[in-house]
Amino acid sequence: MGLFSKLRGEFIDIIEFLDNTQDTIVYRFERHGNEIKNNAKLIVREGQTAVFVNEGQVADIFTPGTYTLNTENLPILSTLKGWKYGFNSPFKAEVYFVSTKNFLDQKWGTKNAIILSDNRFGIVEIRAFGIYSFKITDAPVFIREIVGTNQSFTTRHISEQLKSIIVTRFSDATGESNLPIENYASNLNELSETIFSYMQSDFAAYGMEVTKFLIENISMPEDVKKEIFELSRLEKIDLDKLTKLKAAKAMEAAAENPSGTAGMGVGLGAGIAMAQQMTQNMMNPSDRQNGQNTPATPPPLPGETLYYVAINGQQSGPYNLARLLELVKQQVLNRDSLVWKNGLPEWVPAGEQADLQSLWTTTPPPLPKQK
Repeated sequence: MGLFSKLRGEFIDIIEFLDNTQDTIVYRFERHGNEIKNNAKLIVREGQTAVFVNEGQVADIFTPGTYTLNTENLPILSTLKGWKYGFNSPFKAEVYFVSTKNFLDQKWGTKNAIILSDNRFGIVEIRAFGIYSFKITDAPVFIREIVGTNQSFTTRHISEQLKSIIVTRFSDATGESNLPIENYASNLNELSETIFSYMQSDFAAYGMEVTKFLIENISMPEDVKKEIFELSRLEKIDLDKLTKLKAAKAMEAAAENPSGTAGMGVGLGAGIAMAQQMTQNMMNPSDRQNGQNTPATPPPLPGETLYYVAINGQQSGPYNLARLLELVKQQVLNRDSLVWKNGLPEWVPAGEQADLQSLWTTTPPPLPKQK
């Protein structure tokens, strides 16, 4: 920060402010006793506004240019001072130089994770960061609402307050967008424009204008990101091609088996069976009967009891309790259906398992046979 002033006698003749810090928003011109001499020179440079304040009350405002300070160009201050019969010299007043340039590339980011509700993944925590730019459009309002009596006011003094406004608007915009969590990355521009429009009134209340706002990144927990990638791959899987690929790999393994042709046949059969079993496990029972393929579902939560079910003489599953209830409702599973879980020595009727009794309480009993 540079301050250049010239003295004539004991009073200041020239009032000006040169800033080489690039981050000073407001600077209060300092001089002994706040005294300004009659006909002193005021120099306001491009990108500045000079504001005269008398005893805490904003008086005259000067845009870029060079001025001779007297009653002609200090009408408000003259009224406040009560100069009815001429200019009193010297007089006391505070002079604030306010930078009106654009303050570029100001950084913002979420200190704490923002909690959102996603239709597929439930409660998800996200973080975000980016940049914004602003400028002062109403110097008196900014001095009155933000600066107060500070001698020097920089971007550092206001950055936390502005970040709080931005994060609040970001939280509102993302919560109201109802976008799937995986679509945030492809909608950064749209979200940025929405938040940019929201913040205009917030900044205007402080005599400021936000001139640019960008979201550079929205991040999510690694486990959610991994699950999104896996689901994306599953949606692209061609089960027919997957079966052929597994069969081809089984043939390659059998060809390397020293047992020769018999081993190749066994290896081929095992490879095809394994591929068919994988395909079958990724289908719903009703879809297996129709010969239709359906996308795979995510693995069960840890700690759930999983059952295999014998359906039409074929092993199916494993299924958790919620999926078993669906099979009951579809009349695919009943009390006499054979099931097996880890720890059972053999397949047993589903009705004999104590932890499956809740499946039958949600469905009506079968109709009695008519005589």
